[in-house]
Amino acid sequence: MLEQVLKRLLWLGHSSFIYEGDSLIYFDPYALHRLRPADIILVGHDHPHHCSPADIDKVKRMNTVILADEHAARHIAPPVISMAPGQQETVEDFLIEAVPAYNLHTSFHPRRKAYLGFIVTLGGLRLYHAGDTDFIPEMHDLDVDIALLPISGFTVMNAEEAAQAALALHPQVVIPMHYGTAYGTLEDAEHFRALLAGKLRVEILSKS
Repeated sequence: MLEQVLKRLLWLGHSSFIYEGDSLIYFDPYALHRLRPADIILVGHDHPHHCSPADIDKVKRMNTVILADEHAARHIAPPVISMAPGQQETVEDFLIEAVPAYNLHTSFHPRRKAYLGFIVTLGGLRLYHAGDTDFIPEMHDLDVDIALLPISGFTVMNAEEAAQAALALHPQVVIPMHYGTAYGTLEDAEHFRALLAGKLRVEILSKS
């Protein structure tokens, strides 16, 4: 099942992903060029590279379910389900859990804003999209199989910190994100993989 989920998971750039199963799930849709209609859209916070109402409008349809933090929800045309860390929603057959995402030492993503990462259960596997975050204490308590972690160091953890987070999470597979646009490079992703060599499986996805 792990390999099937990985084959269906596409990186669209920066922190934007799509899961192309029987249902289509978008994570932080931004600068989209794949415009397949969405069944579920997840938006972790209201910064422009993550919350793009124009891109959401391109892929949502009448029955699309949108889940977002309270700040992003204000920018998205309703209906939108507003979530806070610790909340869960079941959409179709998917359990969607909102988890914290924040910076420890900078003000870009303060904890008080209650920005989100998401854990989505797909066929028994738990896929974690960390959102814009540092290596935060809550990660020690998360049970995940696939982890999508930011690694650029710009408003999020850098490769070294992300490697520490990955070891704490100990997923079956970890995938770097939050690079390849104005922030972070492929070299950052390669450095992240090198830090975890022999410890965890790291997959660097090509942009779809």
